Amino acid sequence: MRYAYFADDIRSIESRAQAELPQGTLMQRAATGVATLAIRLLQQGVGHVFGAKVVLLVGSGDNGGDALYAGALLAERGANVTALLIGREAHVGGLAACRDAQVFITGTPSEIDFEEIDLVIDGILGIGGSGGLRPDAAQVVSLLSKDSLVLSVDLPSGIDSDSGQTQGAHVSADITAVCGVLKPAHLVDPGASASGVCELIDLGIDFSKTSSKIEVWQSSDVQTSLPKLGHGSDKYRRGVLGVVAGSSQYPGAGALVCGGALATGIGMLRYLGKASETVIGEHPEVVRAQGRVQAWVVGPGLIDVIDDEYIAMAIESVEPLIVDAGALRVLPKERPNTLITPHAGELAALLEVDRVDVEKRSLHFAKIAADVFGVNVLLKGSTTLIVSPTGRIAANPTGTSRLATAGSGDVLAGVIGALAASGLDLFSAAAAGAWLHGLAGRVMPGSGASDIAGAISTAINKVMAG
Repeated sequence: MRYAYFADDIRSIESRAQAELPQGTLMQRAATGVATLAIRLLQQGVGHVFGAKVVLLVGSGDNGGDALYAGALLAERGANVTALLIGREAHVGGLAACRDAQVFITGTPSEIDFEEIDLVIDGILGIGGSGGLRPDAAQVVSLLSKDSLVLSVDLPSGIDSDSGQTQGAHVSADITAVCGVLKPAHLVDPGASASGVCELIDLGIDFSKTSSKIEVWQSSDVQTSLPKLGHGSDKYRRGVLGVVAGSSQYPGAGALVCGGALATGIGMLRYLGKASETVIGEHPEVVRAQGRVQAWVVGPGLIDVIDDEYIAMAIESVEPLIVDAGALRVLPKERPNTLITPHAGELAALLEVDRVDVEKRSLHFAKIAADVFGVNVLLKGSTTLIVSPTGRIAANPTGTSRLATAGSGDVLAGVIGALAASGLDLFSAAAAGAWLHGLAGRVMPGSGASDIAGAISTAINKVMAG
């Protein structure tokens, strides 16, 4: 398991660590990591470090200090380094190191030909920055050449560390040198997209005792969570899933839910929707009868949900309940053992807010929904987020734009339902299901939702093979 941490906790832990170390140790570790990464990028992109043209965008905080010390190390390797100071002050020690290394220092952007720069190191703002870049910094960033490689120190300047959102101009990095630990901005859009490829720099600090963090599941975590079949396994031990999905308008939704669940390894499917001909035509093993179930998926492809007796049956049951699409309109508050799986538009409707706001502040609104409705929330999007009503949070790392196709969410609901029916708690089922769904999107041979469902078993086999 990997984790992302919030700014206040990071500052507190780093402060305690710094008190036990010689002054400036953490900054030197960070700067060395940034310089090492910059050297690799220059060698790969330009072919050499000696003579390469590097610009440091230097703010007044510690990120600016990191950039200055890294720039001094690059200059000592023969790079042609310019430090552009943005703001009223800069780190004193970092400036001294740059002067000793013959770095050209200026506060005037017009003295730099940005079209000739090989590498830009962004050290304007760190985890304390908020509200986007100030006008002077935004003006400098607007001058950057589209061909220049941008390396951000810790996170792209102008992105809020705890939410990934921005309220104005910001840096878009090709690569981010993440100092110490991941931040939510590295996982949640628009921050995740702005961060580019994230490379972790180890500062030698133990963050493990911090309880407030975002989980980033790895393949080994998914492998551990998946049900293991033994000689005594039967269809009930493998799980029985009840599905209320699909309609005359959207018959394929029911088939896709069932396809996702079957590919995940469910023992039995009881289909109680209104598209039986389509569902059973594609999946003849599906049972069209009421009976014992161990979890429910309701909502995909449904239009008339208010008086649906099977939805009411599922809501009134005690089994784990996954609520998607149409059934979100009849979502009861505080139903135990419930997961909702909306996209941004559906969550906006539930919370009576603007969809654009949800897309800009996805983690914020997912947490609000979990609190208001007292349920687990899986918010689908460029970064899929899972939030529990107790405050547990996960961000899925396997997402891909290939999943942006009609019916993709129906498959996901089926995968999660199968895992919940097999005995996983809903939060774990959602995290593992989203992970597998993302991997399936990456390995599927086609481009439609049926291809995603077909690739789920391939994704599981890859995980189980280690």
